Amino acid sequence: MTHPGHRLGLLFAVLGAVGFSFKAILIKLAYPYGVDAITLLALRMGLSLPFFLALGWADQRRRQPVPLAGRDIGMMLALGFSGYYLSSYLDFLGLQYISAALERLILFAYPTLVVVLSAIFLGKPLTRRGLGCIALCYAGIALAVAHDLKIAGTADNVLTGGTLVFASAVSYALYLMGNGQAVGRLGAARVTAWASTAACVLCLAHFAATRPLSDLVQPAPVMLLAAAMALSPTVQPVWMVSEAIRRLGAGPVSLIGTLGPVVTLFLGWLILAEPIGLFQLIGGALVVAGVMLVGKKG
Repeated sequence: MTHPGHRLGLLFAVLGAVGFSFKAILIKLAYPYGVDAITLLALRMGLSLPFFLALGWADQRRRQPVPLAGRDIGMMLALGFSGYYLSSYLDFLGLQYISAALERLILFAYPTLVVVLSAIFLGKPLTRRGLGCIALCYAGIALAVAHDLKIAGTADNVLTGGTLVFASAVSYALYLMGNGQAVGRLGAARVTAWASTAACVLCLAHFAATRPLSDLVQPAPVMLLAAAMALSPTVQPVWMVSEAIRRLGAGPVSLIGTLGPVVTLFLGWLILAEPIGLFQLIGGALVVAGVMLVGKKG
């Protein structure tokens, strides 16, 4: 008989994967109203900022850790810049050009990028299985790109959007490499809270430097979508995935996370009327298989 805590962990893991999958859908729904990428990102991060400040405050009260040293503050800024500011900005820009399903598949390949970057910067060897996983992922992405080229009618848009989202995945992979070292020293809640706070401030500063403040006044649907973005693909899945890992462990939760591209593919078809083709289905299967293999131990 399944333990109630285990069932709840499974539910949280699935809902977390679904929450992350909604991000691209919400962004694509907002763009027809004329909002640009940095304004939409500023709204999302501005609405998320109180949550991250509350998380940092709660962690401070609970653990009462020593104050952050100068190098730790620099690390938080670097992680916030790479993981949540630059990666998010490039992703938002890329979604102006490509489908939500293709965006999710490209982003989902970030574990293979961590393997490659670790080999380049940390001297970790590339195994034969690692190379095979990378080949699987990028064969899948190539098939998904071929699908988008067929339905989009313009190669420039698909290649521009794909390049931007791939750069977003590289930025996120760099964040993950630094994040592992920071969490070991400072704790997950503290790193999440202050790196995310730094990213929110960077996004708002970018907006303030390039747009009039009046641009923050958007139509009601854009404001609602930005609020949903702050909750569904940001606050809700971060908490639910953390709770799922606490109940089930990281391995099963990572496996359930492979639902992400499939959910985005379905939601893109259901909500955005994005067509689903055979190339896209096969490509998605290859990407998911590659990521599952690269994360498998042994």
